[in-house]
Amino acid sequence: MNVRRLIPTTAVAGAVVLGLTALSACSTSDAADGGNGDKLKVTASFYPMQFLAEKIGGEHVAVTSLTKPGVEPHDLELTPRQIGSISESDYVLYLKGIQPAVDDAIKQSGVKNTVDAATLTTLENHGAEVSGHDHGHEGEEEHADEHGHEGEEAHEEHSEGDGHNHGEEGGADPHIWLDPVKYAEVAKGVGKSLEKADPDHAADYKKNTEALVGELNKLNTAYETGLKNTATKTFITTHSAFGYLAERYGLTQQGIAGIDPEAEPTPARIQELHTVAEKEKATTVFFETLASDRTAKTLAKDTGLKTDVLDPLEGITKKSKGADYIEVMESNLAALQKALGAK
Repeated sequence: MNVRRLIPTTAVAGAVVLGLTALSACSTSDAADGGNGDKLKVTASFYPMQFLAEKIGGEHVAVTSLTKPGVEPHDLELTPRQIGSISESDYVLYLKGIQPAVDDAIKQSGVKNTVDAATLTTLENHGAEVSGHDHGHEGEEEHADEHGHEGEEAHEEHSEGDGHNHGEEGGADPHIWLDPVKYAEVAKGVGKSLEKADPDHAADYKKNTEALVGELNKLNTAYETGLKNTATKTFITTHSAFGYLAERYGLTQQGIAGIDPEAEPTPARIQELHTVAEKEKATTVFFETLASDRTAKTLAKDTGLKTDVLDPLEGITKKSKGADYIEVMESNLAALQKALGAK
């Protein structure tokens, strides 16, 4: 098992957003090479953070992603040039716990405007199986408030070493961006932090944040409506990245091998999935775009199930079923509707 993937995410209360550091050196980041004038030099750790920075920052930011398209973000190793670009950034947006190399580099960079997306919503623990049947959809606002960013108590509850770790997955599930409601919470926090970091353009950041949150609210409504009436609520996936999504929309995720997509499933787990697929009338084994589909196809062959792509949106490539976060999430919805027998 790849241990690096399983480093727990600590949900620390409040994003640390302080005044801009005075930077005189030219940035070595790719985005800054073209001469960006007075634009805020933003470094994003991987695609979900890059998308937020670009949508909210708009014309006032020059965004560089540390994770190139097609690179599996969990295993990212940084080059000296990338480490240098972090230290010369005006603002860094990352998600602690998903990329240990990035966490270490940011800690050593000395950049004061660093925002950990994990502090802008509440993280939870998801094992190989995640059921959302207890969460219904009556009162989404109440659910959002319960997991919102009011106060620090919620974050402390989910901090490292709080006794919530389950099995070898251990620690909090970092895949918050796959829940449009949680992603919108993060977007609001990013918007506010950009307003503080660059007050001259605060009005634009606020406007862009509101527009993005509106898009994410529409996406949430599409998922709620599209997955309300289905023949089954269970889906099987090689990468247990969809725990928040399953919880949000009353589904059950059955992961072949847990949160680590490279971990090999045990024979007992394979047998268990045979039973689950038959009992819950599951039709499809999902695999992702940035990892091997070998395990999914083997299980599907053994159980007579179909295979399809459910994209965890850790990066956009030519293979992605959409040009950006919104489009790929819409493709994911269509794939889930087909697999679950939406009526």
